[in-house]
Amino acid sequence: MVMIDPRFKKVMDKYDSKLSSRFQSVMDQPSNDTFSKDYNTFRNEALHLGNSLYERACLLAHSIIDFAPTNKEYKKKLEEAIAATHLEISPSSAYTFAILTMLMFIFLGFLIGFISFVFGAPQIFLALFFIVMGIALLKPLSNYPIHLAQKHRLQTSNQMVLCILYIVIYMRHTSNLEHAIKFAGEHVGNPLALDLRKVYWDVETNKFPTMQQSLENYLTGWKDYNLSFVESFHLIESSLYESSEARRIELLEKALNVILEGTYDGMLHYAQEVKSPITMLHMLGVILPILGLIVLPLMGSFLGIKWYHIALLYNILLPFVVFYFGYTILAKRPIGYAQSDISSLPQYENMRKVSLKLGSSEIFIDPKPIAFIIFFVFMIIGFSPILLHLINPSAEFYITDKILLLDYRTTDAGTTVGPFGLGAIMLSLFIPIGLALSLGFYYKVRSKKLIKIREETQKLETEFRGAIFQLGNRIGGGMPAEMAFGKVAQGLSGTPTGRFLAIVDNNIRALGMNLQDAIFNQKNGAIVAYPSSLIESTMKVLVESARKGPMVVSRALLSIADYLDRIYKVSERLKDLLSEITSSMKSQVSFLTPLIAGIVVGIGAMITTIIGNLSSSLGTATAGAAGASAGTTSLLSGASGLTNIFPLDKLLSPFFLQMIIGIYVVEMVIVLTIHANGIENGVDKLNEEYLLGKNLFNGTMLYVLIAGITIVAFNLLALAVGKV
Repeated sequence: MVMIDPRFKKVMDKYDSKLSSRFQSVMDQPSNDTFSKDYNTFRNEALHLGNSLYERACLLAHSIIDFAPTNKEYKKKLEEAIAATHLEISPSSAYTFAILTMLMFIFLGFLIGFISFVFGAPQIFLALFFIVMGIALLKPLSNYPIHLAQKHRLQTSNQMVLCILYIVIYMRHTSNLEHAIKFAGEHVGNPLALDLRKVYWDVETNKFPTMQQSLENYLTGWKDYNLSFVESFHLIESSLYESSEARRIELLEKALNVILEGTYDGMLHYAQEVKSPITMLHMLGVILPILGLIVLPLMGSFLGIKWYHIALLYNILLPFVVFYFGYTILAKRPIGYAQSDISSLPQYENMRKVSLKLGSSEIFIDPKPIAFIIFFVFMIIGFSPILLHLINPSAEFYITDKILLLDYRTTDAGTTVGPFGLGAIMLSLFIPIGLALSLGFYYKVRSKKLIKIREETQKLETEFRGAIFQLGNRIGGGMPAEMAFGKVAQGLSGTPTGRFLAIVDNNIRALGMNLQDAIFNQKNGAIVAYPSSLIESTMKVLVESARKGPMVVSRALLSIADYLDRIYKVSERLKDLLSEITSSMKSQVSFLTPLIAGIVVGIGAMITTIIGNLSSSLGTATAGAAGASAGTTSLLSGASGLTNIFPLDKLLSPFFLQMIIGIYVVEMVIVLTIHANGIENGVDKLNEEYLLGKNLFNGTMLYVLIAGITIVAFNLLALAVGKV
């Protein structure tokens, strides 16, 4: 073995690194570093999944007892889901956790029923609620790994079109599958990027001898869910064995056509099938429960249902059911077109905070504490009728001679019930306002600035097809690539594309940068202002092709422009297919649900006020029956019978009725917004946060406005009825 002098080795390493940085491909150099770094992060996360709460709960349950699933098909689905989500549990532990959770809720229900019966105040509703909750939780918890796998597939499916596009773009330029997967893994985003890294990692760890075998193992899991994605990859693999360049390019273009056609066909069937379930979900899960609240004051009088019974049903159980069934509809959504995810980029971290300028400096504050302060202040105002009564039970404030702020009433048994006052009902509106404003403020701060950047980037991506076509024609006509940027920028001045190209041209002319630095420089590069993976990958192809001559650049850009045009047309057709469904859900979130709920609150408050006034009046009249004539006594005894039908202690206070409906409206706005965004865009967290920030404010304010008007109007009507 020949020993090398350390001094010579140092010199060799120095010039080797210089040569590598000079001649290494721009498409490979960033990809190699980022690819390895991201996969190491992914591997560390996968190794630490055992620390998650769900896994620890499953392992703890399995250590107590073992309930192995007997259904072989269900067990196989669990195994596949656990493998897809990298959970370190077994099907038995997941099933055992679901069984023990169900038994725990059932036991808690029986325990509450037994203890309340022993102390003479049986809580049958609470006992039944926990028993039903335990039974209802069995299926969702036993299928939780399957739901995680469905969510993973939904996120991954939304990125498949771009994945095939990036691989086709790369392999049109360089026929190398390994490097193409690296290129796609850098730009397509998680979780599909992590799957591609896993494919690469399985080869590096010798789990599979070749990339094709590792890739085939990964594609096997998609055959039952997205056959067009599998077929596209097989066509890409087939292009590796073609000796004819024309035939190779034809196979690559066919691969992109297959995934686009499969996307359109899948979304067409989904749009046709989802209309009826969405309508049924909204009617049975939202509208019907709200309308049912009208009869709750009467049910409370007859059945003795307390406000916290209704709160458990409407604010916990019902939102969970609506979300679960909506999620099952969303899980069937086929692949779509992914949006650029810039929310996780470190350079935009401060844009998700509240900015304050102090002199010449600017500080950034996390929105969570501010949102909590808003919530706390509004809750204090909303619950002030309860707090005032706790501080001073005899406290009362008169708004008018007939209208009270609190209006607590004492029953024949000496117990105090209420509040029934109009002022208390109006103050209770601050509870849903506080909940909506705090959450809406938090989501709005986190998304408002970023959504503007992405909208600008989306405009650039839409216009970029024409710009690339012009660049390809200019360069193909003999114009150097550095000059072509300036010429095309002049023709597109005033547009996002024109500004992007102008930045490149200015970096070249004013700062003396080469083409690669003008685009990708971390400080002044044009790509910094427009964080789009699509544009970044296209520019990398342009820079790399420029090394091989103008005709190579021209052909590459013209083909990319054609690819982008086809993807754009398919994405627009997908929006048309889903427009009817999404517009219906948006109207439900922003208008119908708050409107109906606001009217129902007013009607319910009116019914409660009328019954309460009637019960109090009849009770007062009955108390003065002593010394009356026989006929009058007979009449008052009938009135006493009516007061037994509508006892004050069983009457649902309009304060709690409004609180329950208001919180329910906020929860439904959140659930329906998440589902509407999921149906239209798949998994898009940034747009989801933006819509939540907007819908929570608009929907809740509409509800509060309608509820406030109807409460005042119907209460005045109820007082008029009381006078009669």
